[in-house]
Amino acid sequence: MHEDTKYLRKYAFSGAKVSTYLITTAAECAMTHKTADEESDMSLKVGIVGAAGYAGAELIRLVLGHPEFELVAITSNADAGQLLSAVYPSFAGVSDLVFTTHDAPELKSCDAVFLAVPHTAAMAQVPALLASGVSCFDLSADYRLSDASVFETWYAAEHTSPELLKTRAFGLPELFCQDLETAASSHAAGRPVLVTCAGCYPTATSLAAAPAVRAGWVAQSGPVVVDAISGVTGAGKSCNTRTHFCSADENLEAYGVGKHRHTPEIEQILGLTDRVVFTPHLAPLKRGLLSTVTLPLATQALEALTLEDAVDHYKKFYAGRTFVRVLDAGQQPKTASVVGTNAAQIGLALNKRAGVLVATGAIDNLCKGAAGQAVQCANIVFGFDERRGLPTVACSV
Repeated sequence: MHEDTKYLRKYAFSGAKVSTYLITTAAECAMTHKTADEESDMSLKVGIVGAAGYAGAELIRLVLGHPEFELVAITSNADAGQLLSAVYPSFAGVSDLVFTTHDAPELKSCDAVFLAVPHTAAMAQVPALLASGVSCFDLSADYRLSDASVFETWYAAEHTSPELLKTRAFGLPELFCQDLETAASSHAAGRPVLVTCAGCYPTATSLAAAPAVRAGWVAQSGPVVVDAISGVTGAGKSCNTRTHFCSADENLEAYGVGKHRHTPEIEQILGLTDRVVFTPHLAPLKRGLLSTVTLPLATQALEALTLEDAVDHYKKFYAGRTFVRVLDAGQQPKTASVVGTNAAQIGLALNKRAGVLVATGAIDNLCKGAAGQAVQCANIVFGFDERRGLPTVACSV
């Protein structure tokens, strides 16, 4: 048995329903990844659907800088016919690509297509792309929820390809590495794959909470409270009253209280059905996301656990995972420490008086919460080091 698994089982208290899969550590998953020396020399043709949005533009930035990817198609129905550099001047002198429409035929000749489109839009394209042999990495919510009826309840839309929910891989590498390793095997066998990438709020929240949940520390009943704050880019490129400069500047407000669509995704990842109280907030930031999770502790965990134990456990859980940094006891994450990177920082606090563990996660909502995570998943599926082409250090000032 791997040493880290033994450690996890040491802290998996009786009474918790934790499967063998759930107590697999992130370190064990990382051991399966290929090194650069083991990878084959290959160049993959890549397309991006919805490339004019904020997540799409971040995908362009990452793909253009990726040594194994060749960006051959970018789509935007609204900006079709315009140069990329005309819409985003930061790409001037870097790329002469022109936006096409979402139905561009060149997408079907790609090796991989990233879809950064609103919910239901991905469903309109993914089945045909897969049928053409194209692997799809979907940043929308269309394939995240395992149960089509749950999707239809929360998104008020019919799921038109529920059969794909049985075979899609869930794109949160640190917690679902087995899904991605299976997808990598399918790709190696010549089959196209569908990876549905976790949402921004679920990513930060789940990375912060999962090690405690999977160790059996969390009480079997009672609410798990998630308070999260995101920058304005998390709301998408289209402006509305809430995201208009005059509304967002010098302002902080909650939204989607008690009904935000990321709630069932968080519950699905953590196995906490009908227990998550999720309240997102909009902050006057361009990018960055901070999620604070208050976890009620089981009696045995409350009596035995120290903050040092918790930090040590988290560090062992994420050992070997470059992008997740667990901070020392007494330190808390900052969005400024991760902006522009695919990194996640996690900080812990133990409140024995209230009987809770407070776990906080910080990510860049556009990178680890969207585009960066999609590229990380693609790296794994195509057999590259998961860090390939991804920034790991934020600007210090």
